[in-house]
Amino acid sequence: MRASSVVLLPHAPSSVAVARRRLSSELIDSGVYDAVVDDATVIISELISNALRHARPLPSGQVKVRWRRLEDVLELEVSDGGAMTEPRRGPGTLSSLGGRGLGIVETLADGWGVRHEEGSTTVWAILRAPSTSADCAAHAPDRVQAVPDLSEWPDLLDEPDDGFHDRSRTATSRAFPA
Repeated sequence: MRASSVVLLPHAPSSVAVARRRLSSELIDSGVYDAVVDDATVIISELISNALRHARPLPSGQVKVRWRRLEDVLELEVSDGGAMTEPRRGPGTLSSLGGRGLGIVETLADGWGVRHEEGSTTVWAILRAPSTSADCAAHAPDRVQAVPDLSEWPDLLDEPDDGFHDRSRTATSRAFPA
């Protein structure tokens, strides 16, 4: 059972479905609650869709999709070649045709943000991802709690040298649900 994946996908709409299927399959195989699998696949879909719609591909012509599950926390990332504007939550009015993607991410995730590295922009999101095992039944997803207690993860978002990426050398902005 895989705890993390890095997938390079074409800068094309078909990549959304490929990433959703693979993420969903790996999370189900690792015993994550169905509701969390659903939220994670929606989040990754929105992040990839935004990269395809608003940003350039990486120099390779692709987008990089990553996910990592450490105990009960799932981190999702999509990296692209950047854009002229900063990824931000749009107004998403009822009459608008778009602008809801990061609002959806903000609603479903426990936190999200943007990291800039030379030649790429990464939008990331984290959410609780407890297992369905009996040992974890007490930690079942609770839709009432908007931001979970992540105190067991002293500074998950800034852990250097964790083999996933080094945020200590990148400019990061953060956005968290109100």
